[in-house]
Amino acid sequence: MDLLELRNKLDQIDAQIVALYEERMEYCSQVADFKIATGKKVLDRERELQKLQAVKSLAHNEFNRKGIQELFEQIMSMSRKLQYQKLAEQGAIGRLPFIGVDNLETKKARVVFQGAEGAYSQMAMEKYFGKEVNAYHVDSFRDAMGALEEGSADFAVLPIENSTAGIVTQIYDLLVEFENYIVGEQIIQIEHCLMAVPGTTMDQIDTVFSHPQSLMQSAKFLNEHPDWQQVSMQNNAFAAKKVLEDGKHNQAAIASEHAAKTYGLEILEKGINQSQTNSTRFIIVCNQKIFRKDAEKVSICFELNHESGSLYHILSHFIYNNLNMTKIESRPIEDRDWEYRFFIDFDGNLAESSVKNALRGLREEARNMKILGNY
Repeated sequence: MDLLELRNKLDQIDAQIVALYEERMEYCSQVADFKIATGKKVLDRERELQKLQAVKSLAHNEFNRKGIQELFEQIMSMSRKLQYQKLAEQGAIGRLPFIGVDNLETKKARVVFQGAEGAYSQMAMEKYFGKEVNAYHVDSFRDAMGALEEGSADFAVLPIENSTAGIVTQIYDLLVEFENYIVGEQIIQIEHCLMAVPGTTMDQIDTVFSHPQSLMQSAKFLNEHPDWQQVSMQNNAFAAKKVLEDGKHNQAAIASEHAAKTYGLEILEKGINQSQTNSTRFIIVCNQKIFRKDAEKVSICFELNHESGSLYHILSHFIYNNLNMTKIESRPIEDRDWEYRFFIDFDGNLAESSVKNALRGLREEARNMKILGNY
């Protein structure tokens, strides 16, 4: 047969496949009706594994067996999604344990941030809550999350991602550990400044203090001064505070202009971070399962079985429900070698049926799925 005849044969077979697929999905719809009536779970992993072994055995070579497995994994995945959709339509999908609110109660709120006066976190907090905010600061991110948990603060402001340095891994881990939830975000433009006690000149400096990320972001500038000792600090504002308290002309800090003003330090050079578009995203966290009704971004995390294709199949829930995934990160799971927890951001609102449908599927098929917030 020539190529045209071969293509015609393939077209005929494809038409048969489509017809059989639609017939199969009709029966899957009836299965969904039965499960809705009886309260059975959509995912029956043991049944699926048995089915995959059965259809693979019908193939005549190893290449086809692998292809048949992948094909039927997709077919069964589509069947589950149809069933989740029918559950949603019948109101059997269940309510999410989050309450929608028109606005966050911020007027009399007590807000905590990590660092010291003059920190970028303070700048983000004041931009979000206003300069008259009732606030205090703590030394560590864990202290801030703990303040929410014990009720000594209503909101916390924490950095989660920098446009050049990447994610703040400790924040991701703390979001899993604590029952606190993201309700907002604030992006701050970052401009690092070199500062010292008044009267200091560049040739006097031999030690510079800052947060490790700030030192990294200012690497091009610091490479021009290879004789300077770089000392990591927990926070930029702590670095500025130390330089002030020590009062030595051989010390400098890398921090914000706001920090220089706060501690009365002299700025020797502005904008020493190499990226002029550098910005940090801060999250607003509280201990209540709430979300603004106009929220547009959902953050979740989950774990998966350590097996081929597990992430691939999970991500199909976003595709099928027409949800735009904007970010995915992974973090190693403590005490479980080479296993990872995935963090995903996607566009949507917890009140939308497509989001509820996707989350239902994710909860059924992933391990320890947690909604981190809608904001």
